[in-house]
Amino acid sequence: MDGFTEEQIAQWGLTFGVGGFILYMVFIIFQLARESKAGKFGTFVLFLVLGFGMLGYVAKQIIAWVLNI
Repeated sequence: MDGFTEEQIAQWGLTFGVGGFILYMVFIIFQLARESKAGKFGTFVLFLVLGFGMLGYVAKQIIAWVLNI
Protein backbone atom coordinates (compact mmCIF):
# COMPACT_ATOMS: atom_id res chain seq x y z
CA MET A 1 0.00 0.00 0.00
CA ASP A 2 2.11 2.86 -1.32
CA GLY A 3 5.27 1.54 0.32
CA PHE A 4 3.95 1.41 3.88
CA THR A 5 4.60 -1.67 5.96
CA GLU A 6 1.95 -3.34 8.09
CA GLU A 7 3.76 -2.10 11.20
CA GLN A 8 3.66 1.52 10.02
CA ILE A 9 -0.06 1.31 9.22
CA ALA A 10 -0.80 -0.30 12.60
CA GLN A 11 1.22 2.37 14.43
CA TRP A 12 -0.59 5.14 12.56
CA GLY A 13 -3.96 3.58 13.34
CA LEU A 14 -3.08 3.13 16.98
CA THR A 15 -1.81 6.69 17.36
CA PHE A 16 -4.63 8.51 15.60
CA GLY A 17 -7.38 5.97 16.30
CA VAL A 18 -6.85 5.99 20.05
CA GLY A 19 -6.30 9.75 19.99
CA GLY A 20 -9.62 10.23 18.23
CA PHE A 21 -11.30 7.87 20.66
CA ILE A 22 -9.92 9.85 23.61
CA LEU A 23 -11.27 13.10 22.13
CA TYR A 24 -14.65 11.42 21.66
CA MET A 25 -14.64 10.29 25.32
CA VAL A 26 -13.88 13.88 26.39
CA PHE A 27 -16.90 14.98 24.37
CA ILE A 28 -19.04 12.30 26.07
CA ILE A 29 -17.89 13.42 29.54
CA PHE A 30 -18.71 17.04 28.63
CA GLN A 31 -22.17 16.02 27.39
CA LEU A 32 -22.77 14.02 30.57
CA ALA A 33 -21.82 17.01 32.73
CA ARG A 34 -23.99 19.38 30.72
CA GLU A 35 -27.08 17.17 30.63
CA SER A 36 -26.88 16.36 34.33
CA LYS A 37 -26.41 20.06 35.18
CA ALA A 38 -23.42 19.13 37.30
CA GLY A 39 -22.14 22.67 37.80
CA LYS A 40 -18.49 23.69 37.81
CA PHE A 41 -17.39 21.43 40.66
CA GLY A 42 -19.37 18.46 39.38
CA THR A 43 -17.91 18.89 35.90
CA PHE A 44 -14.44 19.05 37.39
CA VAL A 45 -15.04 15.84 39.33
CA LEU A 46 -16.41 14.07 36.24
CA PHE A 47 -13.40 15.04 34.17
CA LEU A 48 -11.02 14.13 36.99
CA VAL A 49 -12.48 10.70 37.69
CA LEU A 50 -13.50 9.63 34.19
CA GLY A 51 -10.49 11.24 32.54
CA PHE A 52 -7.98 9.61 34.89
CA GLY A 53 -7.77 6.44 32.79
CA MET A 54 -7.12 8.45 29.64
CA LEU A 55 -4.38 10.35 31.45
CA GLY A 56 -2.74 7.04 32.38
CA TYR A 57 -2.73 5.90 28.77
CA VAL A 58 -1.23 9.20 27.58
CA ALA A 59 1.42 9.05 30.33
CA LYS A 60 2.30 5.49 29.27
CA GLN A 61 2.79 6.62 25.68
CA ILE A 62 4.96 9.58 26.72
CA ILE A 63 7.11 7.41 29.00
CA ALA A 64 7.57 4.83 26.23
CA TRP A 65 8.51 7.62 23.80
CA VAL A 66 11.05 9.16 26.23
CA LEU A 67 12.64 5.77 26.97
CA ASN A 68 12.59 4.78 23.28
CA ILE A 69 10.77 1.54 23.99
